[in-house]
Formats: sequence, structure tokens, C-alpha cells
Amino acid sequence: MGRSRRTIPEELLLLALDPTTGTTAQPQSLDLGLAGAQLVELAMAGRIAPDGDRIAVVMPRPTGDPTLDSALELLRRRGSPVRAVHWIGGPRLGLRQTYLTHLERCGMVHAVAGQMCGVLPTTRYQATDTAVSREIRARLDSAIRTGVPPDPRTAALAALAHAVGLGKHLYPGNEGRSSRSRLRDLIRHDPMGGLVAHAVMDVQNGVAAPPRRAPAQGAAATGQSAGGRPGGVPMQPSRSGGMARVPAH
Repeated sequence: MGRSRRTIPEELLLLALDPTTGTTAQPQSLDLGLAGAQLVELAMAGRIAPDGDRIAVVMPRPTGDPTLDSALELLRRRGSPVRAVHWIGGPRLGLRQTYLTHLERCGMVHAVAGQMCGVLPTTRYQATDTAVSREIRARLDSAIRTGVPPDPRTAALAALAHAVGLGKHLYPGNEGRSSRSRLRDLIRHDPMGGLVAHAVMDVQNGVAAPPRRAPAQGAAATGQSAGGRPGGVPMQPSRSGGMARVPAH
């Protein structure tokens, strides 16, 4: 996978970066969105594909992008398709910082050191090439304004932007209400982006997994637990409560 174009996680992060404060909007949900954006990018690269509400690896060959390849390898190690909501809800420590550091290395942002309350060290990130951020924003604006179905990448980006709550950051106030509504409607133009965006929103809302059918007699012999998950791995509650997570192996 070449580096001639930006990935969807990179574009999502640039959209969320406030040019005035150097901080990212919706930081908690943005972490989920970045994990979801990786899935969309891997799908567009032909490495994974949806299998119902699950994600299956169909080509384990590396893309050439270290961060994406790390996610691809984790998915491959699962050995079987994983539910998108479980993948996105799993621990993704440092993912946002990983992408910020990557954008800094690429010269797209630069770090600005500071202090909080005059004591705690902080780091803000300012865009070094605002034309890039304007181009990304213009694609969304065009899709919203014209009503013409966008290309799959823009549609997926719009779906994720809506899912993580960037609509109110990009189109604030009452005057932006119709634009936020159209941003939400763009979710239907890319099936994979829609699947991932809904999974991101489900994790945020603490939506429990739907009940599964009772295991067939003798399921224990195949290594399945009573909950139908391979290997009897227990579900783990998230820190925010309610949302089950699957550990990344």
C-alpha cells in the first residue's frame, strides 16, 4: 500500500484537530473512531472484509503502513472473524498519540510544548499545512452541499466523523443543524463505513451484544463456552460500564 495518499485514520484525526487550540475534539470517542477507521482502511486495501457484523481477514499480506499492519496482525491472530463492536471496544492505548506522532514525522503537524496550570507539561499539535485540512473539509462540505453521492473514502470519513461526534465541531450551533443531519445521512453511502460507524456508536452507548442462540449439544467439545465464544474467554466489562470488551491477543 503506497503512501501517496492519506489514510482514513489520518484524515479523521486532522478533521478533529482544532487549528486554534491545537487539541483534538471529542478525544474519547475519537480513539474509538481511529480504531474503526483502521478497519475501513484495511477493507479498502482488500485485507479484511465484513462477515455479517464481524470482520474477517481475507489477505494477511502487510500493507506497508506499520500502524495498519499492526492492527491487521492482531486481527489475523484471532483466527476467526471478530465482531466489529468488540474490536473497536477493545483496548487501543496510545492509538491517537501514535497517529499524532506519525503526522508530525510526515511534517503535517508540529508539536508545541506547554504547561497546564503552570505545572503539568502538555503538548499541543498545530497543523503545518492547513491546505491539507481544508481539502479534507472541502470534500465533506461538497458532499453535504451538493447531495451527490461521495466517493467511498469520503463517505466512510463522513460516517466516522458523525459517529465520533465531530458534527458539532465541524458544523456548530443552530446554523449547522442541517449540515450535521446531512453528515449523518452520508453514512449510507459506504457499507463498510456504515458498519464500523454503527459499531463505534454502539460502543459509546454501551449497547450489549444481542443474545446468541444456545450452543448445540457438545459445544464444550469444540472449545466453545456457554456464551458461544471460542475458547471460553470471559467477557470483560469496560471501565465506563456496560460495554463488553474482547482482549486483543
